[in-house]
Amino acid sequence: MKKNFRVMGYSLMMILAFMLLIFTPPEAKSDGSGQLVYYIPLEQTVERGLEAFLNRSIQTAEEAGADQIVFEVNTPGGYVDAAGDIAKLIRDANAPTTAFIVGDALSAGAYLSLNADQIVMTPGTEMGSAAVIDGTGNAAEDKAQSAWLGSMRSAADINNREHLYALAMADASIDLPEYGAGEGHLLTLTSSEALEVGYAEAVVENRAELLELMNIENATEITTEVSFAEQIARFVTSPIVIPILLSIGSLGLVLELYSPGFGIPGIMGASSLLLYFYGHLVAGFAGWETLILFAIGVILLLVEIFSPSFGIFGIVGIGAMIGSLVMSSYSTANMLMSVGIAIIVTIVASVLFFKYVGYSGPMQRIIFTDQTKTELGYVSNVNRDELMGEVGKTLTILRPSGTAELNNERLDVVSEGGYIEQGKKVKVISVAGSRIVVREVTEGNE
Repeated sequence: MKKNFRVMGYSLMMILAFMLLIFTPPEAKSDGSGQLVYYIPLEQTVERGLEAFLNRSIQTAEEAGADQIVFEVNTPGGYVDAAGDIAKLIRDANAPTTAFIVGDALSAGAYLSLNADQIVMTPGTEMGSAAVIDGTGNAAEDKAQSAWLGSMRSAADINNREHLYALAMADASIDLPEYGAGEGHLLTLTSSEALEVGYAEAVVENRAELLELMNIENATEITTEVSFAEQIARFVTSPIVIPILLSIGSLGLVLELYSPGFGIPGIMGASSLLLYFYGHLVAGFAGWETLILFAIGVILLLVEIFSPSFGIFGIVGIGAMIGSLVMSSYSTANMLMSVGIAIIVTIVASVLFFKYVGYSGPMQRIIFTDQTKTELGYVSNVNRDELMGEVGKTLTILRPSGTAELNNERLDVVSEGGYIEQGKKVKVISVAGSRIVVREVTEGNE
């Protein structure tokens, strides 16, 4: 009964996930009473999930006939590859675009703001500090840094801004002491400084002043919101979260094979993998074909486990699963690294689990675990302990093995190490299974 409830509960979870996947937030449209202004939040970390949301939001605004698209920027930055694709979305938008900095536009946020048609800031906000760093938090290699400096220069040149300031945001060697840049410090402009150097068209307090600045009256204002599905996608597509999900998924499924029924490990494993594919489907990185390919890989792996085929089905199944993960990812290198981490975590955790907890599940039915222990009555040879101390004579020469008569029984024996002639008196000094060790008896050692 409990097993049925678990299966039913998990089925309901899958149905809910599917409903969330196919649900699309309703599109708002202008009522024709004025110009249509779309506010699109550009918040939190710049990553692939944000890219998917902005792509959907810009398309919605364009289809609704927006007269102005305003990106409300408040981000500490993020990933360079995602920033490049988002910048292209902003540049290619059909409607005029404004980067309205309502918080901070740091790192990739400054770069994205420079790609808009104009920049407007609120008092107390900042933009800049856009150096490229690697996964360890250190400055990126020269090649990546050079490419990023080129991107910053191009972004500044789009609207004829002095690119020296954009370069100073990414290169600490550029000396601009009047703005606190140089000598190891990156340039970060306040709203007033940005206005002074032409990196902001104006400083306003709120949306109303922004519309007044753009000479828009009786505007129809629409704010796009991140849907629940897109929030999940932003979380799931994070390079930090992906290896965690894959580790939980693979470990859960492995432990489920060694656990009775369909329990917590199986639910955790299946849920993690479902969440991974769900987020990547919503973000637009994966299609249904990747999920189908993964399912085929799982089926082939199960066929290999329950019906061995000399590894053919297993190898193809594992290849299909890894292939589906790579196909659904936005970065092959990141995915292969995540898969490697998941494999290591699964192996280590499985070994510890089997060592200290043990296992009992469907795998127990096909794995022979019985052992022929002596304690269970299994012996390879009869142990002749009763011969200890017995005295007999050699029937053959012992060099050092041979034959002796003990208790009127002809037995194979081994001398203690020396040469013993035929017909000599010997005494049993050790018995270990079928090995009987004897020593020659002389007058002095009887």
